Amino acid sequence: MPSKTAKKTKKKQVIKDFRKSDKDSGSAEVQVGLLTREIKDLSEHLRKHIHDFSSRRGLLKKVSKRRKLLKYLQIHDPESYEKIIKKIKK
Repeated sequence: MPSKTAKKTKKKQVIKDFRKSDKDSGSAEVQVGLLTREIKDLSEHLRKHIHDFSSRRGLLKKVSKRRKLLKYLQIHDPESYEKIIKKIKK
């Protein structure tokens, strides 16, 4: 299990990759980036712990939240939506 400092540095890196400006830390783009990383981590966890149903529920909530944020971006800022989709698919 990664340490707290490792998690913080990963989070800071994701924020740095998805932010719009230097002080941006909560825009929809950043939230999608953070949720994507958390979804990836939870998916990996669930591959090892198949019967962890509470984590599976948390994963489904995160996927739903990310889907809603992406839908918001698609409507209100299509250019940003396209950029984020390309980053996520890497």
